[in-house]
This record gives sequence, structure tokens and C-alpha cells, in this order.
Amino acid sequence: MTSPSSDKLASVARAVEAEFLETGRFPGGHLRVLVKGESIFDARLGQMDVARGRPWSEDAIVRIYSMTKPVVSAALMQLVERGAVALDQPVSDFLPAWRDQRVWVAGSGETMETVAVTTPVTLRHLLTHTAGLTYGTRLALIGGQKVEDPVALRHAQADAAAADGLLAYADALGQLPLRYQPGTRWMYSVATDVVGAIVEVAAGAPLGNVLEREIFAPLGMADTGFFVPPEKAARLGACYIATADDPLHLVDDAASSPFLAPPRMESGGGGLVSTMDDYARFAEMLRLRGGSLLMPASVAAMASNQLPGGTELKDIALIGDPRLLPDGMGFGFGLATTLDEKRAGAPADGDYFWSGAATTVWWVDPARDLTVIFLTQLLPATAYGFQDWLKRQIYSAID
Repeated sequence: MTSPSSDKLASVARAVEAEFLETGRFPGGHLRVLVKGESIFDARLGQMDVARGRPWSEDAIVRIYSMTKPVVSAALMQLVERGAVALDQPVSDFLPAWRDQRVWVAGSGETMETVAVTTPVTLRHLLTHTAGLTYGTRLALIGGQKVEDPVALRHAQADAAAADGLLAYADALGQLPLRYQPGTRWMYSVATDVVGAIVEVAAGAPLGNVLEREIFAPLGMADTGFFVPPEKAARLGACYIATADDPLHLVDDAASSPFLAPPRMESGGGGLVSTMDDYARFAEMLRLRGGSLLMPASVAAMASNQLPGGTELKDIALIGDPRLLPDGMGFGFGLATTLDEKRAGAPADGDYFWSGAATTVWWVDPARDLTVIFLTQLLPATAYGFQDWLKRQIYSAID
């Protein structure tokens, strides 16, 4: 792909400012566009801390939430390559509490009706969010929604075990009913937290240590981890939430954030903080088909549709609002992918992507050797449909 002019991409940055900063929707942000690994456009916009008037800095540290998932999924794929784990291996081989699981049929609470699983939950199920898990009440609370799903309410009970660490949480979750038979439906869930627990067991070390040794250090991701150390605390941005009364309500002050201290549980599904430079290194590793970290076949598996029978995500998803899942979309191992660009609404067949709860966005378009990353700190990611909006803007500028 011929690199687009900076003027065309500058128009995208101006559109972000006009639509999201000047309207008070975002505090600020950082947009980077790379072609063949070269940064061809980089713009920092607005502020990373509105109350303190701090402009968005080049090395701002942000909560990437669910952009943690591809990183932890990559760590598991490394273990698959080494023969330490297998994709179709039962989770119970690593977490004995996951034996003899039950699946919800009817009812609620402690007396809900359940049946035995027809097939055990496997690592493949976890990586593709087809394991029968839910997100408990976490995502709904961010979005200000009421949770009525009886299994999600039960799964929320496992959160108390997080105080005792990742393995304790995964064990508690394994003793609760599943939402559906494994491998039959798709539901966004805490599955990647369980992936993180399996990485801990298989690698024999805490998840953060494994990620540092196997991914962060080799890629030079010096500012990525599960908390911000004291010497870097001034670089953490504030985090906001869009509410009915305030589109930019402060929800996590940078000066008193829980991310300033090590967490009791290192969440493989959403616990990392990172920077633009660091996550660009990770995304470029994937674009380069794994570099020295992963085999090309592993990256291809992560980035291609792995749903049962090659079906589309929308056809098997259990989700309250189908508008949140566009047509023409599949799901791989920790990543989504575009299967049909016309129905998906973006000219990007074969791209792969995921986003974070605070509207952090990235994708790789291998056909164009294109990588796009945008960072801000505004919950929830679904507030304004920003990811789809940004894709339309970018492709309009470059095509």
C-alpha cells in the first residue's frame, strides 16, 4: 500500500477533535498510524487529566482493559508451541475445580436447574469465548445496565475470590454453572482471566512474571504491566465515564488510582496498563506474523475465524443488544476479525482487532501492512460507537 499523505490523516485527527474533544466526549487521545512498521502519522490531542490541565503526553500510561486479552492469548499460544498445553486439552487438567461442571437450564440463584456438560471446557473454548462463561456484572455496571441473566449473577459471586489471587478466582468460577454447553454459543466473558490462570499453572510463575519474561522484555514493552510503579506515577492519565448527567465524569483519579499499586489478582482479561509505543510494538509483532515470539501459524490461528463450523459471530452470540456485533465478523484466539467487509461496513477483509473498555482501539490490516492505534480513557467503549467511526474515517483518508 502506498502511504497516504499526512494531510489526509491530519483530517482524521481534526475530525476526532471536532466530534469527540470539542463536544466534551473525550478528555484527549493519541492516534498513531503505521504502514509497514513505519509511523506515518502521530497526533496527541487534548488532555490526559482535565482537572490538572495536563496535555496528553507521548509516554502517557493508560488502562488498556480488554486489550490485555490478545497479549495473554499470545502467551498461551507460546505454551501451545512448546507443547506445554494443547488447544483441545480440558481446563480441568490445569484447574481441578473445573471437573464435573454443570450447565444452566432454568431458574436462578442456588436452586437453578442444571445439567451435566456434554463436553468439558477446553483451552480452545476459552480463547474463543465459547466456554459457557459470562462477564458477571462487571460490563453491565460500567454501562449503567441492570443484570438479569441468572448465570451472570452467579458468576459475579466469584469476584470475591479475586482478593486471594488469580488461581483462587479461577477455581471459584469453575464451581459455578455455565451459561450454555461449551462450544455451542459465543458470549463475551471472563474466559481470558481463566486463560491467564492456565498460563500461571503451565509456566509455573505468576502471570505478570510470565508476560514480562516472554513478551514485554523481548519486545521492549518497558511501560506495560499490571500496575504503575511509583517512579512512573506522574505519567498515568485520569479515566472518565460517560453518564446521563456528565459525559466526562471522573471515575479514576490518576493521583489515587488503584493501578498505582500491585493488584491482588492479575487479570488476564483486563488488568494491564500500557503506552502507545509499547502496544504498537505488540501489534507490529502480530503484523510481522510473530517475529521471534510466535510462529506464523500461531498468529494466523489467532487472527482467523475459529468459531464452530466457521460461522459468523453474530449467528451464535448470546448478547442483549445485537447492534453491538456487526455483520461479517468472526472471532479467533483473543481477537476479532472481519470476514465480509461490505456487511461489516469497513473495507478491511482479514483485519484483526480488539478494543478496551476505556475506548482504546487498535487493529491490523495485513493486506495493507497497516496498523492503527488510538488511546483515550473514556468508559464505556460502546458509548459512541467510536471504533467503527474511526475505521470509516481512516479508510476514507487512505483509500
